[in-house]
Amino acid sequence: MEREVVEAVARLRRTVADLHRELTRYELVIWTAGNVSARVPGADLMVIKPSGVSYDELEPEAMVVTDLHGTLVDGELAPSSDTAAHAYVYRHMPEIGGVVHTHSPYATAWAARGEPIPCVLTMIADEFGGEIPVGPFALIGDDSIGRGIVETLRGSRSPAVLMRNHGPFTVGRDARAAVKAAVMLEDVARTVHFAHQLGRPDAIDPDAVDRLYARYQNAYGQ
Repeated sequence: MEREVVEAVARLRRTVADLHRELTRYELVIWTAGNVSARVPGADLMVIKPSGVSYDELEPEAMVVTDLHGTLVDGELAPSSDTAAHAYVYRHMPEIGGVVHTHSPYATAWAARGEPIPCVLTMIADEFGGEIPVGPFALIGDDSIGRGIVETLRGSRSPAVLMRNHGPFTVGRDARAAVKAAVMLEDVARTVHFAHQLGRPDAIDPDAVDRLYARYQNAYGQ
């Protein structure tokens, strides 16, 4: 690898290791489930969590590097069982720099029901641009999950998809943005679940959703 790529990989190993701690901090995963990956700029490579390793052991040197077909390039451990799905997303969505998978309880409950999360909160309009869609059921181990993610998100502004009978995947311009989407997804999944216990909340008017999304994406923050 060229020096610039080696430096980028080292930086992303630290970043990806740190971001896995955010998954546990926000209680989005248990045991060894879930994963974060990051695309390596300027190379057809990604950094991802190794398979079946405790979160307490996820130091930067434990992160593995694969190509965008999931083949191990650097690292002593086997990559995540979801590597093929992440790799497929990177191959087919060049604007994406980070992918996250969790089994966060409320979002996964919506996935188990095969039900999109309706856009009934301004936070959903802001972050997701409309309802949070459901992707198809797919088996783990090849790029079937990745195909479902790409097919679903290409027709949506949402950075999150609820893969049917499995759980949420989120994407972002970088790994941190994908983790943020996973955190926000679980928060709105929980709130909308509570709202449904009280009745059926009304969806926000589509024109208002567009205005909220545009403001948040283009004017919010520093």
